[in-house]
This record gives sequence, structure tokens and C-alpha cells, in this order.
Amino acid sequence: MNAKRAALVWILLALAALAVFTAALMLGSVSVAPARALLALAHWRGHEAAAPDLAGEIVRTLRLPRALAGFACGALLALAGALLQVLLRNPLAEPYVLGVSGGAAAFAVAALFAGCAWWLVDIASFGGALLSVALVLGLARRELWRGEPQEASPRLLLTGVVVATGWGAIVTLLIALAPDDRLRGIVFWLTGDLNGAAKPWMALAALAVALGASLPVAPQLNVLLRGDALAASLGVPAARLRLRIYLVASLAAAASVTTAGTIGFVGLVVPHALRLVLGNDQRMLVPASALAGGVAVMGADLLARTAIAPAQLPVGVVTALVGVPMFLWMLGSVRK
Repeated sequence: MNAKRAALVWILLALAALAVFTAALMLGSVSVAPARALLALAHWRGHEAAAPDLAGEIVRTLRLPRALAGFACGALLALAGALLQVLLRNPLAEPYVLGVSGGAAAFAVAALFAGCAWWLVDIASFGGALLSVALVLGLARRELWRGEPQEASPRLLLTGVVVATGWGAIVTLLIALAPDDRLRGIVFWLTGDLNGAAKPWMALAALAVALGASLPVAPQLNVLLRGDALAASLGVPAARLRLRIYLVASLAAAASVTTAGTIGFVGLVVPHALRLVLGNDQRMLVPASALAGGVAVMGADLLARTAIAPAQLPVGVVTALVGVPMFLWMLGSVRK
């Protein structure tokens, strides 16, 4: 029954992804008919030699990269959330509790403060995320390597919270000192913004690597959830598995934050909602989380682009406005 339910959920999510992706190509300040959008994609390779086509250029150069980046970032965040909830054995865990987004935000805001080009902002963001990973991993390395579940999860959580708080203080200081002409860009980046995501390939590559590293160990994650004693008896290397989960989740969150800024609630709400439907089998939950997260951010970005067109909202604002009441509703449903 669980396998059939999972297959049904995957099919529904795939259909939803296709529908939202098509809508993302069609809708915006300039509406594009479905046939024209598909024709623009079909002529992707040879569009330079064709006659000028405004609708095709909008689809190819603006909406397609943005939709792909939104899907990749949402999938990375939801995948990271699902993995961290296994690592910390806490359904309320999400990528930002370990300070990854805080480090990325602090370095990106510093680059924006200095007036750097966007590619330098991306490099600074990813470097800050990796520095946070190194800090938290270094401070909690003993418990991770020794496989002490009673100490590893609280140590990771507390270290991440402290590191994130420190990065938050630096971000606040930089915002207070930033000139007025750069505040808007900084605020949009901090709340999540896909407007500048013209090259989604890094996020897509990171998603492929993260799925390739996490899906093969999904059965072992089920064993790890049942305790280290059972894991040891079945030959599961708990310490190495924890380290692998942490690195994959951290790098997934870092790639997402680098591409689109800090988009909240996806890594928390999506895995938690799917767990209510699919249960806690990681073989089903991990791939479904990635697919649902991609759909969620693509849909949120579509709403952000069209709600007050031609103006645009930060996509992180939409995910927060939808994610907060949804999560409160889920908590109420669980209690009942």
C-alpha cells in the first residue's frame, strides 16, 4: 500500500511540476500562448538565425532559466530539510538551523555592500556557506565521528544556531551601514530572489549530485532512525552516514542560497507535509521531497511575478506567507 501511495504521489507531483513549469513559461507581464512557448523551446538551438521573436526571447532567456532555477533551488532546500530531519531526528529541523544560509547571506551582503558584480556575489555566497559548514562540522566533529547520537544532534543544532546568530549580527551591521542605493538589492537577496538567476546550471548540477549521494543510502537512513544499536547490528556505519548526510544537506542548501538567496520554509514545510502522506520511509520521502520542493518554489515564483505585475515580489516573501499558515495548519491537524 505504501509503495502504491508513493507511486501515486510521485505521479501527481510530476504532473504538477509539468503544469507549473508550463505556466511559468506562459504567464507574466507579457502572456505567451502555449504553442508559442513550446515552439520557442523547440527552436532553442537555432533561434539566433531566426527572425526576431520577442515572445520566444522572453521564454528562452528569461522565463526558462528562472523556472529551472526555481525548481532546482526548491528541490535542494526540500531535500536538505528531509535529510537534516533524519540527522537531527527532529521533524522541525530545516536547512537554516545549521547556519549554512547565515554564512552565505553574510558574505553575499558584504559583496553587495562593496558593489561587486553578481558573479562575485555568487562566489562570496558559496564561500560563506562552505565556511559555515566547516565551522559547524569542526565544532561537532567528535560526536559525529564517534557515533554518539545522544550528543551529535544537540551539538550540531546548538552549534548551528550560535553560528547563524553570529552571521545574523554581521548581516544586520552591514545593512545598517549600507548606502541607500544598495539596500533594495540586499533586501531582495535576503528574502529570496530569482530575478537574477539567469544561469541555473550550477543549482541543477548540485541537485543531481545531492540526489546521487542521498538516494542510494535511503534504506540506511531508515535504519539510522531506529537507533545506532540496530544500525550497528545491521552493519550500517552510523558515524560516516551522519557525516555524509550533513555534508550533502549543507552543500545542497549552499547551492540554493547561492543561486536565489534565502528562501524560507521550503525545507521545513515540504518534507513535513509529505511525511503526513507517505510516512517516514526515506526511500519514498527523499525523492518526493525534492520533486515537491521544486514545484513549491516554481509556483511561488510564478505568483511573485504575476501577483502585482509588472512589479515583482521576492519569492521568499511568498513562501513565508504560504508556509507559515500551512505549517500551523499541519501542526493543528497532527494534534487532532
